[in-house]
Amino acid sequence: MKIHILGVPMDLGAGRRGVDMGPSAIRIAGVAEKLRTLGHTVVDEGDVPVKAPELQRIRNEKLRYLPEIVRACTNLAGKVERILQGGGFPLVLGGDHSIAIGTIAGLAAHCSKDSKKLGVLWIDAHGDLNTDATTPSGNIHGMPLATSIGKGAIELTSVGGDARKVDPKNVVLIATRELDPGERSLIKSQGVNIFTMEEIDKHGMAVVLAKALRKLNGVDFLHVSLDLDAIDPSVAPGVGTPVKGGLNYREAHLIMESLNEAGKMSSLEVVEVNPILDHHNQSAEFAVELIQSGFGKKII
Repeated sequence: MKIHILGVPMDLGAGRRGVDMGPSAIRIAGVAEKLRTLGHTVVDEGDVPVKAPELQRIRNEKLRYLPEIVRACTNLAGKVERILQGGGFPLVLGGDHSIAIGTIAGLAAHCSKDSKKLGVLWIDAHGDLNTDATTPSGNIHGMPLATSIGKGAIELTSVGGDARKVDPKNVVLIATRELDPGERSLIKSQGVNIFTMEEIDKHGMAVVLAKALRKLNGVDFLHVSLDLDAIDPSVAPGVGTPVKGGLNYREAHLIMESLNEAGKMSSLEVVEVNPILDHHNQSAEFAVELIQSGFGKKII
């Protein structure tokens, strides 16, 4: 497989600084070298340029840093689409989760040209289904999934084209454990599939993941969006918005190992690594371990 690494050093969508250093931390943890040892060809495309918050002003408290996020995500969408057109596999490194607006827009443009049905597996403690009307913070990293199903501010939903990027029925959330009221309403009204940590606790990861993948059986192209805060902070402390009670070490690896075994994953992004909150790059190193599992590393 020819894997193209693309960094997006952006923390404009988040409520605290630091995740802009996530792509560098994951690179320092050896992601390219470790993927090459698995037999893959790896091309590092560098980073999408992003203006620092100190060089900007907030014009809308409900959509903080909107113009620069739109600009960066539009740039990202074009790069992702070009990687796919060249037959490559996009591995996008964040940055806060608002970058998924650009990643999914690029995937959707590619799928539309080839008449492929796009599906999204969203591995995250949060729903990221707020809009400017429901957001409690104004932070756009809480809006990318809503944006991708066509809900929210037109400036965001029109990144990469006006059409809805993914059918909400082809979206599956897994490991969710913190939702706002507006997100719950949108999940119910739009028919988004969700498997919470409560279900994982009751039934086990293998059973829940099998159900999740069955929901995505009908898609031609599966994007996996991994927010490292899906993992319990005891395992990955250096994340943008840590929430107790997340996936343990083996549950997280089982997801990625199973995706590789199923041969379903067509693109991957890993977001919200925050080195400022980390211990000796522990979280970035774990992110690289998970990426390796997704690309074929096995115990035996």
